[in-house]
Amino acid sequence: MNALLRMFMASALVALFATGCDGRPEYKNPNASPGSSKQKGPKIAIVDLSGGVPEVEAPGMFGLPGDGKSFDSLVESLRVLATDHDAKGIFVKMGSTEIGAARAQEIGDALFRFRDLHVPVHCNAESLNNATLMLAARACTRITLTPAGEVEAVGLAAQVVYLRKLLVDELKLSVDILQVGKFKGAEEPLTRDGPSDEARASLESVFVDLRRSWLDHIGSGRVGKEGVRGAAEDGPYGPKAAKEKGLVDDIAYADEALHALEKETGVDRAAVAFGKGADSKSEDFGQLVRALAGEGATMGPVALVRASGSISMAGGSGMFGGRSGINERGFDRMITKLIKDDSVKAVVLRIDSPGGSALASDLMWHELMKLRAKKPLVVSVGDMAASGGYYMACTANVIFADPMSIVGSIGVVGGKVGFGAALERFGVHTETFAANKDSKGAGARAAYMSPMVAWDEPTKKRVLESMTGVYELFLSRVAEGRKTSVEKVSALAEGRIFSGAMGKQNGLVDELGGLTAAIAKAKELAGLPESAEVYAVDEKPAFLDALDQGPEGASERVAAKVRAQTSPVEILRQMAPELAPFAGGLLPLCEGERAVVSLPYAVTVR
Repeated sequence: MNALLRMFMASALVALFATGCDGRPEYKNPNASPGSSKQKGPKIAIVDLSGGVPEVEAPGMFGLPGDGKSFDSLVESLRVLATDHDAKGIFVKMGSTEIGAARAQEIGDALFRFRDLHVPVHCNAESLNNATLMLAARACTRITLTPAGEVEAVGLAAQVVYLRKLLVDELKLSVDILQVGKFKGAEEPLTRDGPSDEARASLESVFVDLRRSWLDHIGSGRVGKEGVRGAAEDGPYGPKAAKEKGLVDDIAYADEALHALEKETGVDRAAVAFGKGADSKSEDFGQLVRALAGEGATMGPVALVRASGSISMAGGSGMFGGRSGINERGFDRMITKLIKDDSVKAVVLRIDSPGGSALASDLMWHELMKLRAKKPLVVSVGDMAASGGYYMACTANVIFADPMSIVGSIGVVGGKVGFGAALERFGVHTETFAANKDSKGAGARAAYMSPMVAWDEPTKKRVLESMTGVYELFLSRVAEGRKTSVEKVSALAEGRIFSGAMGKQNGLVDELGGLTAAIAKAKELAGLPESAEVYAVDEKPAFLDALDQGPEGASERVAAKVRAQTSPVEILRQMAPELAPFAGGLLPLCEGERAVVSLPYAVTVR
């Protein structure tokens, strides 16, 4: 795209914005805590979690910052709120939201601190599940449930579906799934009718530890409520039963619960501190131009980088700023900018990922290690930093995780499901013609990625050798990042997963704590004051750069958009969004990569 066309496009877009806006808005820090009112005096601060608390907020058009509803902005809002002497009470509107267990744990801990400030925290929910019950029990001095609500306190469990009999015995599919690491468990749902001893031991040990942490948090907040620990595993409950069991304190609608808090505090003014109704972030002319030119927000001394979702080589951001997982190309560009930007003194990398592409993970490891060599790098683990997610995490000077985070899964998965034998039953025959007629296995080797043929043993051996090389590289990367030996990493590898607390015990994690603690540590390592500003940065493609992709770029972008919207992962995202990252982590196998470093099954604690 030539300069004249770029200038024309920028002028046209600026004109479009100018005709739709009244005056020039005030610029605000993209990670600043939203205020709620210009009025002064005592108030009830409303924290609205009903819209969810994702790791990364929904993006605006043209790569502009989104609506601010992200986990890090909530953490910052609560930090600022704790210093607001006008806040005489906190009202948490939970609705029916679903929040990952580690994030729920950290939110609960952040709100629990208001008890030391003698500020009452009242929560109202339409429904509570395992994770949000933990949040409310830990955080709230009073919990109310709507009259038609429910408390789905049923305890923690893992469930794995085994499909071997259906796929192999009934449908006659060939299943060639290999794994490096006896705990990885990748092949078992497809090749076994039940778990191996290793897979059972791995899952059970993690869930035993998660259960302990979950019950401790519930009990610590519901002091004086006898039997709540037992009740938390014996639901679900309707409102009346939940109140009798001490899981909630009263039954009321949100407006009634807010009125009760106003009456308790003697304050009749409420102001939204987070969520719907909080002051939105507005952008000035300069921010718009920077977005069009592909430049991010102004950097501060501490940069917060969010890495959320499955890992892929190039499948990340959409043309208008949409995101889908961790895109290696965009991520590396962003890290390179941070390395070169001398105004950035430290980086906090927030990871919530089950892994994905081995190639992408290793390339990002390389860039992150270059970053660490120049300035402090601190990792904060969200709900998960597993497999490729831990591949990234091990680059940090210090790794923080919550007790209910998931870490580890250092192992490799590879394979395919073949349809040839199944189609033969219906008269569909596939013949492979090898160019090398003198070699008996040449056809099987040449067609090894075809879904129409099964792997023969020599092919399996070669694929496994390649995967073993990736696994050994993974071990060496973790050893280098953690400044330990490959032998010590090997003892914790083979695909085994750990809770955050278990990771701390065995050296995969340095400190137990959330994003707030990680940011404080980054400032300490960089010699910065506690008041140093933190700026959230994300990989956001420039709008004009997205247009400038050569003469055939437009048609390819349209085709890519169609593929993205109709992909199995996108369909799954619409039906069961919590499962999409795990499916996305295995998707590189369908795109020609031999091996992935991904958690091969969904572990969602909620």
